[in-house]
Amino acid sequence: MNSLVVAAAAGALFFLGYKFYSRIMTKLYGIDPSRKTPAHEKYDSVDYVPAKHWTVLFGHHFSSIAGAAPIIGPILALAYWGWVPAIIWIVVGTIFIGGVHDFGSLMASVRHGGSSIAQIAEELVSRRARILFSVFIWLTLVLIIAVFVFLCADTLVKKEEIVIPSFGLIPVAILTGYLLYQRKTKQVPTTILGLGLLAGIILLGNYVPVDLGKWSSQIWMLVLLVYCLVASVTPVHILLQPRDYLSAFLLLIGLVVGYLGLVVSHPVVKLPAFLGWKGPAGPLWPALCVTIACGAISGFHSLIASGTTSKQLASEKYARRIGYGGMVAEGLVAALALLVVASGFSEHSSLTKVLGEGGGPIAAFGEGFTVVTKPILAGFGGLVAVTILNAFILTTLDSATRITRYLTQELFGIRNRILATVLPVVLAGWLAWGGKWKAIWPVFGGANQLVAALALMVLTVWLLSQRKHIRYTLVPGIFMLATTIGSLAYGVVKYYRSGDFLLGVVSFVLIGLSLLLLAESAAAVRKVKQEKKR
Repeated sequence: MNSLVVAAAAGALFFLGYKFYSRIMTKLYGIDPSRKTPAHEKYDSVDYVPAKHWTVLFGHHFSSIAGAAPIIGPILALAYWGWVPAIIWIVVGTIFIGGVHDFGSLMASVRHGGSSIAQIAEELVSRRARILFSVFIWLTLVLIIAVFVFLCADTLVKKEEIVIPSFGLIPVAILTGYLLYQRKTKQVPTTILGLGLLAGIILLGNYVPVDLGKWSSQIWMLVLLVYCLVASVTPVHILLQPRDYLSAFLLLIGLVVGYLGLVVSHPVVKLPAFLGWKGPAGPLWPALCVTIACGAISGFHSLIASGTTSKQLASEKYARRIGYGGMVAEGLVAALALLVVASGFSEHSSLTKVLGEGGGPIAAFGEGFTVVTKPILAGFGGLVAVTILNAFILTTLDSATRITRYLTQELFGIRNRILATVLPVVLAGWLAWGGKWKAIWPVFGGANQLVAALALMVLTVWLLSQRKHIRYTLVPGIFMLATTIGSLAYGVVKYYRSGDFLLGVVSFVLIGLSLLLLAESAAAVRKVKQEKKR
């Protein structure tokens, strides 16, 4: 099969999904450009700040939800089950589930004054549901911070040439934000200047690698933890918005170059289309949906949409582009990652070798991207790919820490922003140090998709309370809940047989949590229906 044919088919379906299905979502939520958004109503110059232009906010949202996950998941799915089931889930999941989840989470938050999805759960379901949901999300975010700190530090050690580009992006972003917000310079020349400086530091990094010696991994983890602390309390228009805006251009350029590489070289997909109904991670369903995660739907997206994006949305008319459009853009990233690896490797055994011994999915993506883009980037594709990924990991670290700070303030009543940030950062650092996170990471996929399922159920209750059609969120919510519980139940059995009781207990607790919150949601639905009959 020619990779270009697959890419064209996927691209066409994504376009149709955005053009038609997202319009249904727009009507469902009653988009009203004249309604004031929380960014204006609650402006505080720190968290509630309307983005200067919708593209700036799109950059933040896209950069925050993307990270490395839409690269890693599809490549693992390719190695476990083959490229056909992976591409089907990426396209179908993005259009009918992921886009609905992200757009709905954004709009529900906007209509509730920028509240998080957990806060909305309290208003619509119950206080107990909100507390359980918040604690669960808080622990999940701390784990995400720990993992990304560890992975980013590891990448900085192994790829010394990306150190300068990764950290050089910060002063470039601050300069870009200063020009846009303080000097009121025009967006186009400011963007060109920022991207030009970014290109310069990428080239500089290639010629000036940075090696910190024996303790480099530990030093980089400390640096990244300090970065999390500082960046997450810095006003969004100073660093977060401009940095994510520039980072989004990086990934969009990578997307264009990657797909252009498919057009120019149009390689044949050499890896198997289908490997079987069961892979190393478990049966095709539910394991495939949990493995790909961010490439089709991710609960983390609802945390970004209702945590930071809703507080920066200048007008509801841009919600469709940012919420649904951001998910479609991520689907394109996932599809590209799948195709460059499926085309760049000639044998399945060579891919599994890289995944097992040669650096994992990110290294596999770098190799595949290098092969596919060689006519354009002349062998520098791997450097470009890893630089982009690391920039997005930093973005995810900032956004995840900021949202964890919000939840810490809500749960523990801590008003001081710095103190509320120190607590999760210290805990994440403890998990990152020495790779302690690895003990519980295998259940993260199920936990992440559980957040997505519960967010869809909260949206269902909200739509019902607004006398709107609920099938668009109820059906995906039931599917994701069944998928998550199925995945966790499979894990309980697997971990019990292998003697890994810690993961077995965690999986069992997550199943209990999901069933409890489902019961709370069902009770809320019955209550709303009774009120409607009166």
